[in-house]
Amino acid sequence: MDKPLSPGATIGILGGGQLGRMLAMAAARLGYRVAILDPAADSPAAQLADTFINAAYDDAAALGRLADLCDVVTYEFENVPVATARLLAERRLVFPPPEALETAQDRLTEKIFLNAAGISTAAFLSVDSEDDLARGLRSFSGNGVLKTRRMGYDGKGQRVFRSAAPADIAGAVAAMGGVPLILEALVPFTKEVSVIAARGSDGAVAVYDPVENEHRNGILHRSSVPAAITPQTAQAVREAASGILNALSYVGVIGVEFFVLGDGGVLVNEIAPRVHNSGHWTEAACAISQFEQHVRAVAGLPLGATGRHSDCVMENLIGDDVLRAPDLLREPDLVLHLYGKPDIRPGRKMGHFTRITSR
Repeated sequence: MDKPLSPGATIGILGGGQLGRMLAMAAARLGYRVAILDPAADSPAAQLADTFINAAYDDAAALGRLADLCDVVTYEFENVPVATARLLAERRLVFPPPEALETAQDRLTEKIFLNAAGISTAAFLSVDSEDDLARGLRSFSGNGVLKTRRMGYDGKGQRVFRSAAPADIAGAVAAMGGVPLILEALVPFTKEVSVIAARGSDGAVAVYDPVENEHRNGILHRSSVPAAITPQTAQAVREAASGILNALSYVGVIGVEFFVLGDGGVLVNEIAPRVHNSGHWTEAACAISQFEQHVRAVAGLPLGATGRHSDCVMENLIGDDVLRAPDLLREPDLVLHLYGKPDIRPGRKMGHFTRITSR
């Protein structure tokens, strides 16, 4: 990008979920307009968009309209079709680059990329048949996680194996939907951490403090900052995230999830080429949130400081948890953020809150 976007420019966002909504809020604070394209007419971000295009991601006419409206395009989740990003990139800058999107969309491609970049992951192998699964489980001492290579999030599209017994394997591949699969060795981790990092169009990198995560039913429940890890582990996390950003020639914010091992070493679990649930705490405990940081990056502005002014704990409000909002608002050091979703459903992320404490 030759020069930063001027105030009043329009940022296009593919995806109208809560992440798109929060990106739109951050863009408005910096003087930008947003145009959002999403297939769902009642998407949370539609409520805040300057222009909302209700269309499928492969609707060529709608994509043409988005390109006409925008000065740069980004996306709020990694399941946007790569073909869509590439089509838009013929007319407008698209950040993060489509190559990063393509890498993150396939778990096998992702792990091959990470290992080639010198970043450690759990052992893995491609699975196309029950014979592949059986051989893999035997090589992993009977323990592994079978995952769809594409799609799947919040614990969906996964099956854990604790045995290589034929009875356990029978029908497992077909039950996953007949799609390409990957088997990953189970990692004896002590905790799960993640980090939010950003890279600007000038190559500058900024990394937030690592957070410690707790999942329930495959969905992130709580993120705590600071993470209970050693300085050496924290540095390894930061270096891995920076290495990923540079290897991808990335522009924007990325979320990187890690397993922490007993000796303090780390393995990358997965990358998310977007703002990330485990970074929501930054809007309450940092001067520059992950959302503003992403807008700064894609708009060609200088990256902001990543230091935190408070320790904090962020929790998701899932399903009926959102009914706790009135009571939560009685707490003096709590920042509440609801996503404007009209229908409460089990497993649906309805909002989050962050409790802050003095450092």
